[in-house]
Amino acid sequence: MRKSLMRMTLRQLQVFGAVCESRSYSRAAEEMALTQPAVSLQIRQLEELVGQPLFEYVGKKLYLTEAAEALKRASSDIFARLDSLDMQLTDLQGSLQGQLNLAVESSAKYFVPHLFAAFRRQHPDVSLQLSVVNRAQVIKRLSDNRDDLVIMSLMPSEVALEFLPFLNNPIVAVAPPEHPLCQASRLSLQDLAAYPLLVREPGSGTRKACEEYFQQKRAHFAQTVQIASLDALREAVIAGLGVALLPRHAVTLELAHGLLRELPVDELPLYRSWCVAHARGKRLSPVAQAFFAFIRDQRAQVSALAARFGGSPPKPAAQ
Repeated sequence: MRKSLMRMTLRQLQVFGAVCESRSYSRAAEEMALTQPAVSLQIRQLEELVGQPLFEYVGKKLYLTEAAEALKRASSDIFARLDSLDMQLTDLQGSLQGQLNLAVESSAKYFVPHLFAAFRRQHPDVSLQLSVVNRAQVIKRLSDNRDDLVIMSLMPSEVALEFLPFLNNPIVAVAPPEHPLCQASRLSLQDLAAYPLLVREPGSGTRKACEEYFQQKRAHFAQTVQIASLDALREAVIAGLGVALLPRHAVTLELAHGLLRELPVDELPLYRSWCVAHARGKRLSPVAQAFFAFIRDQRAQVSALAARFGGSPPKPAAQ
């Protein structure tokens, strides 16, 4: 190893990481409570130790050089190991402590806080940083090693993962109670095709699962309305703009209070499994290991918790 690399400081790597994230010396200075000249000095010293430039301006945008990308990966590993050490030391004191960095697909955001709360009852000193994104963004975060664990369905083939399926994610058709389809006692997917279908944005796991299923069932929807937010899409269904296929976990309260009705479609629910996953070969922190083990070993508790969010199947219309 080059002796110059041994002279790097953790503070320099923290400043470097802030510049990488913000792509701005001034914003990094504000985040680190430093002056901009101080940030520039830290980066210049780091470049001297590395022996190569770390950033370059193209126009007015700051870009990472190839050396910076390599240093970013190495510094992420260093800080992850330090986090792991901190957790192991506190674990030796008899109490699991630390933060779980968890990314979840947006349709899982209603259930996951309750899952973490059950875990935290066993480990009260653990905190949570939760990122809610769509499926495409989860895959990008996996590639960038941004999180300890992710929760998603439809495992991607382009990323080598270790994953554990732990919960069914039933996708159901919903409509407002005054919708004509709510009068039927039995429907097919084709019956829904006569009405506007509200869909999520490209990159959504729910949308991908539904599109693959429609293709399999040869169901074609001529009228679609794209709405990027799951919450906004749900409200659009309540407002009567169309029907939608949504995870039952996401509409439990609306079904219970009569704001939405689950349509009795023969081909539904469409079942996909929620999985907890991480990149293959990733070194998990003690907190991440404990959370993974909790999901694996407490299946009965997880299933009982999920039952509160499963909604109920549609009741046949009165004849």
